[in-house]
Amino acid sequence: QVQLVESGGGLVQPGGSLRLSCAASGNIFRFNTVGWYRQAPGKERELVASITSVGTTNYADSVKGRFTISRDNVKNTVYLQMNSLKPEDTAVYLCKMFSLPYWGKGTLVTVSS
Repeated sequence: QVQLVESGGGLVQPGGSLRLSCAASGNIFRFNTVGWYRQAPGKERELVASITSVGTTNYADSVKGRFTISRDNVKNTVYLQMNSLKPEDTAVYLCKMFSLPYWGKGTLVTVSS
């Protein structure tokens, strides 16, 4: 079973930045498309960014130009650099490989003054 561990969340003021990390166990991570999702209280989980095994990226319109997804296949880690954060970015952020059903526990991002 693959394990995913998200980290890097916290409390940040509007306009601030955070960098999230998603570390995976096993050797299949590097061959998979990985997505960062988020779930705010009372809302459905949404995909905010994804990156293929060769580095092709896609973003939700709500984060385009502010968030950047990247990966280090040697470290089996995917990152989400979040800039110009807004209160509406507050959510639990989770990562997942598209081809497998495993989720991590997520990391909480709170954007508030």
